[in-house]
Amino acid sequence: MGEKELRKSMAVFPIGTVIRLTGLTARQIRYYEEQELVFPKRSEGNRRLFSLNDVDRLLDIHDFLKDRFTMADIRQYYALEKEKQQRKEQEMTDRQVRRLFQDELLSESGLSNPTVNSHNLR
Repeated sequence: MGEKELRKSMAVFPIGTVIRLTGLTARQIRYYEEQELVFPKRSEGNRRLFSLNDVDRLLDIHDFLKDRFTMADIRQYYALEKEKQQRKEQEMTDRQVRRLFQDELLSESGLSNPTVNSHNLR
């Protein structure tokens, strides 16, 4: 995870700040949490803390509802997005394993050239 994405995922905003940023009510935000559409972290005192990513998602949910999507539609959309992300992460992992395997084979066969290897051929 890059530094920028790490900052966007830090849960630092209390619900009052999120209300001001989104224009949503506390009741709406809690309802979206109950519907498992947003997952704020909890402080030691059990207060909700939201990240910039959470704020973006709340704004997206609000826009979906304005466009007459149902809660089921929105849940399905986020489930598909999560599945895509998981496939992308798995694909990257598979690619890394293949690259390591290729490097190992080249190294063991004595065919590898220290100045030219699969890392330089990207």
